[in-house]
Amino acid sequence: MDWLMGKSKTKPNGKKAPTEEKKHYMEPEYTKVRVVDFDLKDLVSLPTKEIDLNEWFASNTTTFFNLINLQYSTISEFCTGDTCQAMTACNTIYYWYDERGKKTKCTAPQYIDLVMTFVQKLVTDEEIFPTKYGKDFPNSFESLVKKVCRYLFHVLAHIYWSHFKETVALELQGHLNTLYAHFIVFVREFNLIDPKETCIMDDLSEVLCAPLPPHTHNHVTER
Repeated sequence: MDWLMGKSKTKPNGKKAPTEEKKHYMEPEYTKVRVVDFDLKDLVSLPTKEIDLNEWFASNTTTFFNLINLQYSTISEFCTGDTCQAMTACNTIYYWYDERGKKTKCTAPQYIDLVMTFVQKLVTDEEIFPTKYGKDFPNSFESLVKKVCRYLFHVLAHIYWSHFKETVALELQGHLNTLYAHFIVFVREFNLIDPKETCIMDDLSEVLCAPLPPHTHNHVTER
């Protein structure tokens, strides 16, 4: 189906990050909207033993990067240094750590640009994400995939927390919900993100990763 060293800190200095009064994305009228209604676990499971696990990681990671980057681009004009002065999700602020370990507090668009630039460079590096037959993946490949997935989760969480209203206005909540559920099912299947990292969105994950009721029509956007 076609669809990197950051760290988080909750309640820095004893203060919560700015939060919305209500989690609009948890309202049933929105959570029931998807663009597919089949079991996503079937989509993420390693198809056959003949397929190399690292190949499967590479294919899915690249796809998720492209789709999440595309999803963010739909609301990027609303994500500015003024509206999103920190990279937040729920009561968590994400800080960027550069290659030397220097900690930087960024605006959300700055942080996301750093993420996308880092991941783009990674997935197009033939030494890390080889595309030629017979070329081996590096020993560090799985740990790099975990970093990428962690970053991409931060972006998805920020979109839900800070830009869900704009997503609904664009009638793209079904695409966002399906992408998020697909991503979460994938990282859970292969233990690619520590549950402590994703727990801030557990309420949404449990709703979206559950099978849709039989009477739900996946192509209908509720208004």
